[in-house]
Amino acid sequence: IRIARCFEATRQRCCRLEQDGQRVREQLARVEAERAALEVKLKHARNQVEVEMNKRHRAEAELEKQERKLQLVFETLMREPWGSGEQCSVLSALAGRRFAASLVPGRRSSAVDESCQSLLSHSDISYDRTEDDVVRS
Repeated sequence: IRIARCFEATRQRCCRLEQDGQRVREQLARVEAERAALEVKLKHARNQVEVEMNKRHRAEAELEKQERKLQLVFETLMREPWGSGEQCSVLSALAGRRFAASLVPGRRSSAVDESCQSLLSHSDISYDRTEDDVVRS
């Protein structure tokens, strides 16, 4: 009778462990599915960041190009012999302080700087793509 009771207790413990194992396997399957979905989202987010960084680089290059052109036009107008003193004062008045400051080479418009202060610059973004290539088993 004692041996039968021990076998019964062992059988019940095995049943509980099997149920726990099944519950844990189901939980693992849910977590794996969630991880896979998050990896897809991460991949899309990384691609979007890359697209936006490329757009930003192109926009910054275009901005610099246009600023150089504007600086050349401004300098040409300032050097014109006809009414140069009067023309300089008129150009300075028309340009205003903000416009004139943006014409200094290598300096950005303060409007752009102020509007983008809260955004991360492309140099602040760092992520490693090596995990994308790792095959998980």
